[in-house]
Parts: sequence; C-alpha cells; structure tokens
Amino acid sequence: MARARVLDKLREWCVDEESSADAQLLMSELFTNAVRHTDSEKVSCELWVIGVRLRLEVADEGSGSEQIRTAACTGSAPPSEDEDGESGRGLLLVSVLADDWGVRPAHRGGAQENTGHAVWAELECHRTFGSDPASGPAPTPRPSPH
Repeated sequence: MARARVLDKLREWCVDEESSADAQLLMSELFTNAVRHTDSEKVSCELWVIGVRLRLEVADEGSGSEQIRTAACTGSAPPSEDEDGESGRGLLLVSVLADDWGVRPAHRGGAQENTGHAVWAELECHRTFGSDPASGPAPTPRPSPH
C-alpha cells in the first residue's frame, strides 16, 4: 500500500522511473522496519520533493528496538533476529540507495506523550516535466534563430 501511494504521488510530480523505483523501495524498507521492529499502532509515511531532492520519512510511535534503527547509522551489525539472517538488510539497502539517511525523534502529541522515531532518507530526484502521458504531449522544441 505504501509503495502504491508513493508511486501515485511521484507520477503526479513527474519523477522519472529510476528515481521512482528507488523511492518506492526505500519507502517499503523504511515502512517494513517500523512495522517489524516496533509495537506501534500507527506508522506514518511522508514524502517531499525539495528542489532536486526527494525526502521520504516513516515515523512510528516508539516502543521498539532503537538498536535495529541505529545499527546501520553507527556501522555496527544489528543482532540477528531470524534464521535467514535477514534482520538489518533493509537498512543496509537504505544506506546503499539513499544519498543520506538517519533517525530522529518523532514526538506525538504534547511533551508528555510517548516519543517514537522517524527514519528518513533522501535521494536525488530526476523529473520529467511534460513527458508524463497524463499531462499531455511534451512541447515540441523550436529551432533557435541564427
């Protein structure tokens, strides 16, 4: 569901296919990490285009493993939580695809409310203005006068 919503928004913003594919995979990995490693009832996803940068952020309500979230940030390997050794691979993938990423506190409600975490990632965003079929045909270039 998160990937489909990301794709819809990226198409609306005329983001190229390669940037869209990377963003969908990043959002999926960040979302999966939040669901898998917290007991949050709500996980939120946000997406922005800022100039030539695409920023994705997934926030949870807390009560999860800070170690899983920060292991890749510090360069240490996260503990293995499954027999296949898949724990931590999502954040490794995020570190490869994203130009930059990190973790910040995500405050919910007032100062006394439970503090969750927001994991964010940024990547370069290539846009294809005018080439989106939904926006109509691209303008025809005109030769410059000599």
